[in-house]
Amino acid sequence: MATGRVPTTANSPLTAKGDLFGYSTTQARVAVGNDGETLVADSSTSTGLRYQSNFAAGKNQCINGAFNVWQRGTSFGANVYTADRWQTQTDKGTTVSQQTFTAGTAPVAGYEGTFFLRQTYTATGNYAALQTKLEDVRLFAGQTVTLSYWAKADATFSNTPSISQNFGSGGSGSVGTNGTTHNITTTWTRYSSVISVPSISGKTIGTSSFLMLQPILLESTGARTIDIWGVQIEAGSVATAFQTATGTIQGELAACQRYYYLHASGDQIAISLGTYTLSNELHAHVQFPVAMRTAPTLDQVTGTNYYRCFRNGAADDFDSFIISRPNTTNTFLYQTGATISGTAGDSGIINTQNAAARLAFTSEL
Repeated sequence: MATGRVPTTANSPLTAKGDLFGYSTTQARVAVGNDGETLVADSSTSTGLRYQSNFAAGKNQCINGAFNVWQRGTSFGANVYTADRWQTQTDKGTTVSQQTFTAGTAPVAGYEGTFFLRQTYTATGNYAALQTKLEDVRLFAGQTVTLSYWAKADATFSNTPSISQNFGSGGSGSVGTNGTTHNITTTWTRYSSVISVPSISGKTIGTSSFLMLQPILLESTGARTIDIWGVQIEAGSVATAFQTATGTIQGELAACQRYYYLHASGDQIAISLGTYTLSNELHAHVQFPVAMRTAPTLDQVTGTNYYRCFRNGAADDFDSFIISRPNTTNTFLYQTGATISGTAGDSGIINTQNAAARLAFTSEL
């Protein structure tokens, strides 16, 4: 058994709550880290130890919290999906737009965000919210969580973020819980709320249940422009270093595509190979890049001759598609009518034929 002098207050190197005993050439202090940091081995330090921020993927359950994915476009109105997974909910006149950080001006030193989301509200109306739905009301049920985000505005205003448990179709309704009220200022600042998520004991969970986050929720305020970035919700009572839900850009896109998948947008974009099952009936197949949450519905922009199938040196132009037998991994599309005039058994390449054309699939909560 090792022997030695037990350190006393007089000879201890420790000076603050949370300090650890270390050793270099003699007893040494390992200074306590910041809230949420973790202790790691590092042979380059004098004690062989140091604290670092927690950047682990998966701790943040908010998909697209860095606003990197914008499959639907970059400019929107009120009460619609905007950046992937994010909706506005308001009775005010509203515009939402994608904004780009000037290099070196992102709100977190050492973490260069690319885009942030800007909301502009008119004075007319009583409420305005930016919200995202996290699949399954069981998420964080009965736990303490921390909701954090960076924000700034054109003028200081009071904001009370909230969460709401929605028990889905046929379930026990919804239960809302407010976070800490913050005064959002005109400079990028991180705000956080520690929230006790209610238990779901005794509740009935229906289909498509979710936990809704509203990091921005304002009532009875005038016209306002609000910028937001870096939304995170995690277990525990400390806002740790921001990390996206998956840790990679491609991972965030795939996570978003579980709920919305943009297949083709713009002019002369390939859609699929098509087959004429009848002279006036054209079928195509679309494989989704990731499994969607449920069998999706078709979200398309249609118009006169927006789509075309080239076959045997000729082309059939048509206005839209009809979805057929969708499931979570793939679907069929078809069109029939007077504008379809091939030969049964023919095949051809289907593409968009107008800059406004769009073909997408949605399985949102």
